[in-house]
Amino acid sequence: MFIHLQSTIDDAQRAGVEAAARELGVRLVALEPGAQLLEILSEGVPVPERGPVVAAFTVLPGVVEVLDRPGDQPLWSSTHRAATIVEVGGAMFGGGRASVIAGPCAVEDGAELLEIARTVQRRGATLLRGGAFKPRSSPYSFQGLGQRGLEHLKDVRESTGLGIVTEVLDPRDIESVLEVADMVQVGARNMANSSLLKELGTVDRPVLLKRGFGATVDEFLSAAEYLLCGGNTRVVLCERGIRSFDQVTRNLLDVGAIAHLREATHLPVIADPSHAAGRSDLVRAIGRAGMAAGADGLMVEVHLDPSAALSDGQQAIGPDEFEALVADAGVLCELDGRTLLTGDHQVPHPSLPNIPTHLRGTA
Repeated sequence: MFIHLQSTIDDAQRAGVEAAARELGVRLVALEPGAQLLEILSEGVPVPERGPVVAAFTVLPGVVEVLDRPGDQPLWSSTHRAATIVEVGGAMFGGGRASVIAGPCAVEDGAELLEIARTVQRRGATLLRGGAFKPRSSPYSFQGLGQRGLEHLKDVRESTGLGIVTEVLDPRDIESVLEVADMVQVGARNMANSSLLKELGTVDRPVLLKRGFGATVDEFLSAAEYLLCGGNTRVVLCERGIRSFDQVTRNLLDVGAIAHLREATHLPVIADPSHAAGRSDLVRAIGRAGMAAGADGLMVEVHLDPSAALSDGQQAIGPDEFEALVADAGVLCELDGRTLLTGDHQVPHPSLPNIPTHLRGTA
């Protein structure tokens, strides 16, 4: 068996790992100098059963996981990998850079979307979010404008230069979404949709992968592995809250998971305080918590008139509250030496890459 250590493990944490090894009667040997992967060898006695080994080491600070073989180490692992930096238009995620994605939950009207886009851009957003296809709990709820919504997003992109983040639900819609999206979103309900993930693993476009509301961190990372195995290395993880027993908030933002993911993987991770809160009055506070835990950015629902929104208006914030949250995020980034890129840093937007040949005609 092998122990996978965090890349940031310190001397005290390493000493704790070595003490646990002595207590188990095993010896730890690095596969190569400076490696974060240690082989567990016996000291004249059989190596203990896997269960006690896992229990002894995985609770220790500085340990990511226990592996059966070196080849089991997944692509999301931080071992021997520098931090992945995902650039999308004027936004950057990872490597000490953070950005904010903002906009309405759903695209409702072209003129309104343009006004929202210009507003969030002036107040610090570097990417515009907006759903053309909306997965809803009830089939009777607003499902989005579909293709017409994509056309509105395309028009706004051309008018403002903001990159577009929008969700795809069905592999058959990937081609049409790629004509508009600078970053493709996989929502919480589709995190475990392996068919969709396999297709998106082959496209030349960054993917924003949201954690399912009932998914463990390991399941979340396994979903990311589908994308990475397909060859798409530009993956941004999004913690948006998990379902809990308490209804004070819509979901429970797992700030511990954000902190863990920063250590366990080289992929950037952002927080979605809107879906975690489920109520506009808590979005700013929860957004601050996500940034304090080390998130590489935020994804926030912003609407000019939340009470009139067709989707999730109760968790959308207005422009002033959004501007205050961006300011908070900038301060929190500075505390640990990171930089928040805002709309002031917006650069001319490049043309979208060509759609892969194997996806043409699949919509």
